[in-house]
Amino acid sequence: MTAEEALEILDGVLQPDPLSDLQELVFRHAWSGQTYQEIANAIGYDADYTREVGSQLWQTLSKVFGEKVTKNNFRSALRRRSLISSPIITRGVSPEPQSNRPQSGSGDDSLPIPEFPDGPVPLASPFYVERPPLEERAYEEIVKPGALIRIKAPSKWGKTSLMSRILAYADAQAYRNVRVNLQHADASHLTSLDRFIRWFCANLTQQLGLEPKIDHFWDEDLGSKLSCTAYLQAYLLAQLDNPLVVTLDELQRIFEYPNIAKEFLPLLRVWHEEAKNLAIWKKLRLVVVHSTEIYIPLNFNQSPFNVGVPLQLPGFTIEQNQELALLHGLTWAEGEIGAKSLASLHRMLDGHPYLLRLAFYHLSREEVGIETLLKEAPSATGIFSNHLRGRLAMLKAHPNLASVFKKAVESDSPAPSEPISAYQLESMGLAILKDEEIIPRCDLYRQYFRAQLDQL
Repeated sequence: MTAEEALEILDGVLQPDPLSDLQELVFRHAWSGQTYQEIANAIGYDADYTREVGSQLWQTLSKVFGEKVTKNNFRSALRRRSLISSPIITRGVSPEPQSNRPQSGSGDDSLPIPEFPDGPVPLASPFYVERPPLEERAYEEIVKPGALIRIKAPSKWGKTSLMSRILAYADAQAYRNVRVNLQHADASHLTSLDRFIRWFCANLTQQLGLEPKIDHFWDEDLGSKLSCTAYLQAYLLAQLDNPLVVTLDELQRIFEYPNIAKEFLPLLRVWHEEAKNLAIWKKLRLVVVHSTEIYIPLNFNQSPFNVGVPLQLPGFTIEQNQELALLHGLTWAEGEIGAKSLASLHRMLDGHPYLLRLAFYHLSREEVGIETLLKEAPSATGIFSNHLRGRLAMLKAHPNLASVFKKAVESDSPAPSEPISAYQLESMGLAILKDEEIIPRCDLYRQYFRAQLDQL
C-alpha cells in the first residue's frame, strides 16, 4: 500500500472531518519512516509541535479503528483493516461475513494470496509484521554519521527481512548501499585474511560501479587492514557525495575462521570509531547481520562481536500474532474473542515469527484446523517437523547441551544451569535464560524434546 492509497482510505473513513493539511503532511512523512525530528525539519515546524500533531492524529485513528494506533503500527493497522472486507470504510457499519480463505475467481482482490514462508519477507509483501520500536530505532540509527547496527537472532527470526527494510529506508534518503553476503565467499577467499579482505573490497567496488584499484592501494609492508582502510577512505568513500550503507549479511560465517574473525571484526570497530575523528568516515554506515546459533562451538570467552547498536529481535506478541492471522484472512482471530482463540497457539510457539507464518499459511489454506494443528505440532508428522528435526540434530551434535536441555524440558519449573550452556541454549532459540536458570522457550520445544531427548 502506498501513502496515496492510505490517504484515500482515510478520506473515506474520516468524513465529514478529513485530515488537516498539517496532519496530512505529518502522515506522509511518517509513512516514509521519518522520525518526528526529521518531519519537523522537512515541514518547517517545531519538533515538539509536530509530535503533538502526530499524537492527536493517532488518537483520532484509534477511535475510528477501534484499536490502539501509534506511529509505530499505523501502517500495519491501515493495511490490516484494508485487507479484511471493509470494516473501516464507514463508521458504525459492520462488515459482511466472509470466508477465511480467498476464493479464486471471485473478483475480490482485497485479500492477498497467502505466501509460503520460504526465506525473508519481500519488501512488497503485506505479510511483514512490524515489531515496534525495532524498525523506528533502526531508521533513526542508520541516518547517524558513522552508524553501526548489529542485528542478531536465531535463524528464521526475521533478521534479513528487517535488514531489507533498513536498506529501503536508506534508499529513500538517497544513500548508496552495498550488500555483502558472506555465504557468497568461496572457501578459497577464507584461506587467509589478505584474500578475504581483497574479496571484500572487490565486492564493494563492483556493486558501486567503480573501476577496481585495489592493487594501487595494497601495500604488503602496511598489511591488509591498513591497505583496506586506505582503499575505503581515499578511493571508495572519496568518490561518493552521499552516505554509503554497507551491509554484512550472514556474518556468522567468518566466526568459524578465528584467524580472520579476530582481525576483521575489530577493523569494523575501527571504521565505526573513525567517524569521531575524520569527516570522511561519517559517510560510512554499517549494518551487520548474524545468527546466534554460531555461538555454540565458540569459546565462551571469544565474544564474536559486541560493538555498535544491537537490535535483538523479539518474538511476536499476542497482538502481533493476531495481526498476522488477520493478514492471512483468518477473520476468527479478530477482536478480544479472536485473541483468546490465539492464546493456545501463542503458548505453543511463543511468538516464533517463522513458525507462526507457517501455521497461518496452512490454516488459511484450510489444510488443517487449529485444534488438529496444536495436537500434531510436537509430533514427527506435524507441520513443524522439519524445524524440530534441525534443532534436534544440533543438540545431538553437542551431547552436553542435550543433557542440560533434557533436564529443563522434564522440569515444570526453571532448571539451574551453568552459564555457558544456558547462554548457548538461549542463542539457539531453544530456551529463555532467567537468573542463571533456563526454561524451554515454548510448549512446542518442551513437548517435542521431552519425548526425543528421553530416547538419547
